[in-house]
Amino acid sequence: GAGEDSREDMRVARPPDQVRAERADLELLRSSLERDFLRDGFGLGVGAEPVVAVGQGLVGAAEGFAVEDDARGAGMHQGADAVGFAGVDDVRGAEIAAEIGGRYARADVTSSDEVEAAVEAARSQAPLRVLVNCAGIAPAVRTIGRDGTVASAHSLEIFRKVLEVNLLGTFNCIRIAASAMSANVPEEDGERGVIINTASIAAFDGQIGQAAYGASKGGIVGMTLPVARDLAVSGIRVNTIAPGLVDTPIYDTAPDPAAFKATLGKSALFPARLGTPAEFAELALSLITNRYMNAAVVRMDAGTRLPAR
Repeated sequence: GAGEDSREDMRVARPPDQVRAERADLELLRSSLERDFLRDGFGLGVGAEPVVAVGQGLVGAAEGFAVEDDARGAGMHQGADAVGFAGVDDVRGAEIAAEIGGRYARADVTSSDEVEAAVEAARSQAPLRVLVNCAGIAPAVRTIGRDGTVASAHSLEIFRKVLEVNLLGTFNCIRIAASAMSANVPEEDGERGVIINTASIAAFDGQIGQAAYGASKGGIVGMTLPVARDLAVSGIRVNTIAPGLVDTPIYDTAPDPAAFKATLGKSALFPARLGTPAEFAELALSLITNRYMNAAVVRMDAGTRLPAR
């Protein structure tokens, strides 16, 4: 229609200096994802313009990038080659803010008002280009208790909370960020933005005690195609990563972390080890930069198929 034609006419070629800067930003994004998002359990966003975090998730401005992790923290850093972050711990958030010269604040991915405020803060600096959703909480609870009473059955509140953070929080960030992206000047192929969601192989191979988690991640998988179809007219791509067992700090709570990780790694077909933060970062980056990747769900699991327990 006329609206689409006018948007097409607004497309502009990026100068070589901008392209080189974006490539440098991509490398910084990759290293930031590897170093902070998965290593420390914090989300990182990187861009040539400011980055704003939503929930424990980041929304990148301009050629920026974003990572959204769960419902309790947000951060913003301004300046060239900016790094934004988010954390679940105010103390740790303040430490990282000081380390990277960023700014820490609180937000909740399930709160429309707070996500909108973060997105508007990003848009006040530069156009919003990329969102990476990684929301996730994962309590392990069986559907019924050993004594067979309703009182010992899976708490409906826990089930609701997992869906609220993992699935509703992801969609909340998508709808608000995509609304902002739709107003961007189109780039190559008419692209205005990219959204990367994070599901889990539990969406396909959910184990005992993962009814809520598997349902929430299955919902993310299930909405990837319809959301990509919804947003195609606006030039926004949507892909989902379904990670397997990735070496993050969650496994360091075991009595013997090294032995525990080695045992878990045997579940992988090849290579028989846990995935690394660098591998997650590389895949996320590839899905952001490969303009022909859309509406895809990509397992990153070295062929792992989870057993029942």
